[in-house]
Amino acid sequence: MLPGVRAWAGNGELEVIVVEKAGGEPIPCRMQLHNALGRPWHPKGVPHLGDHFVFPGRITLDLPLGNYAFEIERGPEYPVMFGHFEINHFAQDSKTVELQRHVDMAANGWWSGDLDVHRPPADMQLLMAAEDLHVAQDVTWSNDKSDWTGKVPPADPLVKFDGNRYCQLMAGRLERAGGNWLLLNLQKPLPLAGGDAEYPSSLACVARARATPNVWVDATRSYWWDLPVLAAAGQIDSIELAHGQITRDGRSVEESAARPRDKALYTSAAGLGEWTQQVYYQLLNCGLRIPPSAGSGSGLCANPVGYNRVYVHVEDDFTYEKWWEGLKAGRVVITNGPLLQPSIEGHPPGYVFRVEGEKEFELEIGLTLSTRDPITYLEIVQDGHIAQSIRFQDYARTGRLPKVKIRHSGWFLIRAVTDDRRAYRFATTGPYFVEMAYKPRVSKQSAKYFLDWVYQRARQIELDDPAQRKQVLEDHRKARDFWQQRVDRADAE
Repeated sequence: MLPGVRAWAGNGELEVIVVEKAGGEPIPCRMQLHNALGRPWHPKGVPHLGDHFVFPGRITLDLPLGNYAFEIERGPEYPVMFGHFEINHFAQDSKTVELQRHVDMAANGWWSGDLDVHRPPADMQLLMAAEDLHVAQDVTWSNDKSDWTGKVPPADPLVKFDGNRYCQLMAGRLERAGGNWLLLNLQKPLPLAGGDAEYPSSLACVARARATPNVWVDATRSYWWDLPVLAAAGQIDSIELAHGQITRDGRSVEESAARPRDKALYTSAAGLGEWTQQVYYQLLNCGLRIPPSAGSGSGLCANPVGYNRVYVHVEDDFTYEKWWEGLKAGRVVITNGPLLQPSIEGHPPGYVFRVEGEKEFELEIGLTLSTRDPITYLEIVQDGHIAQSIRFQDYARTGRLPKVKIRHSGWFLIRAVTDDRRAYRFATTGPYFVEMAYKPRVSKQSAKYFLDWVYQRARQIELDDPAQRKQVLEDHRKARDFWQQRVDRADAE
């Protein structure tokens, strides 16, 4: 157990001890502390960001006089504990807060991860433990800067601690005019690109990174301008459905490398999350089976580490390697709120139901759900549309969802969106797939959607060097041919 932290600066002291109710030992956690005016207060000596800080389960707060309110959290598997206290002259007091886990996802084979963290490597172990996070990628370099300049990178960037937590310290961020891509599971920074943001292209840089063994390419947004180009070339390993633009406070900014959403259609705090998923659904409709992922963007935004997270189902003993195998297979749940544990006919997400004929049939849904936030509806999304909407109170009463009706090849998933109007808080399973007569389904409309997208993006390319321009446009020509072929071979509208 990490030692307690003492933070000096005021006229009264309060020792805060957070313990696991089952064991009574201090446990790392996250705290928000506000004075009577609602202003956040951060102690010295512990990692903090925005309105919160983390500590190893025991901390002495030396505070100015006054009244304070606090919230203590430890990831979504524990309840949020609220409280308040008053600091008087020369006060010396102690407060113990008990946390009792209400869900144990790992006990059922679901292990949490965050693919997009931007925090100091020295803080990562405490940050992960405070959020009960098991896998994290710390993004410590990009194509134009590195946290390792003038330093000796670790010989082994994969750090294992607490028996079953893994932090990879050498994740990189490739920033191009057409999008930002994460390069994960690397041993050292890669010299990829400089100069003009359009040259080398996103695809050329990613292809160069592929020469490194085990590299994983994660698209931090589904709506980056160059996503259809990389997807056509088979160069994307996962796509974040919960990402750093989906924040705890609902705030977001427009991104220059992103295709803008229709704000008349995708409105309010939920709009960005819905747009992210709709683009991903179009890819699934085209027959591409890229697994969804999640990243908090913590450090680039004020999200806590693990706020957006991906749970991966791992059979038998949990290892880092098995976690990535599960992610690749799509055995995932994405969340920044509700916790879903799905099983359809005994299978986790990513499973492909293959049947000989084309006769309609139904599939039984097994789902365990836990939520700290109110939910009105659960949804079954099928081929990009809400096929069934189930009132949460009906599900809570029976513990069952209606069967999925299968009429043709395609895909489906289960989604829960909370009633929080300030921020978009949701959970979604990864997709399940169906192949009737052993054939996947390809939608002409969705394929044309990306074909048009590629043409739009190609018209944006501005390079003075003719040879460079020709080389970059060649990537777009190949993507255009790929999506045109999907249009031509489509077997559904």
